[in-house]
Amino acid sequence: LKDILRARQQRIARRFPRALPAAMSLKLQKRLAADIKKCGRNRIWLDPNEANEISMANSRFNVRKLIKDGLIIRKAVKMHSRARCRKNLEAKRKGRHMGVGKRRGTREARMPTKVLWMRRQRVLRRLLRKYRQQKKIDKHLYHYFYRHAKGNAYKNKRVLIEAIHKMKAERTKAKALQEQQEARKERAKLLKARKAAKRDEVRAEGK
Repeated sequence: LKDILRARQQRIARRFPRALPAAMSLKLQKRLAADIKKCGRNRIWLDPNEANEISMANSRFNVRKLIKDGLIIRKAVKMHSRARCRKNLEAKRKGRHMGVGKRRGTREARMPTKVLWMRRQRVLRRLLRKYRQQKKIDKHLYHYFYRHAKGNAYKNKRVLIEAIHKMKAERTKAKALQEQQEARKERAKLLKARKAAKRDEVRAEGK
């Protein structure tokens, strides 16, 4: 009920404002209230219906009392919502509002090719470093792929991984073939030695 009466009084006061006497300045009370409530003077609201009572308060103690009674109020901070901005940015991430009509600046200015190149190189080099640390590739392979990455041979990480697997498979195959060849040579050598020994035995018996 009190709130309703007060709201009514405020409406009446707004419609028929009472002229304050020239001597009744509330600057002091406003300053003290702002200091007590730790805010700016513009955020302090003084009840226009109780101007006489407020003007009598000339100390912090009295101003605190008025604040407690609700004659002096600290107004809420004005809202500056980012909800619409966040909603718009979320839509832009999906590709909305990014058509030809919304673009300012050339393609190069909006996303420089140098930045794209740097990102790609960093991704590829990071992968090569990781593979070298995990002993998946040796330093020679690392150097080979590093130089080829710089030469624009791999457009993304997937292509580089495929190239590494292919190279490793080829090397493994070549190594296996070499080992087979070595084994064949060794077998042929042993066979030759055995034949030579047999021949020597036959000759010895013939003598």
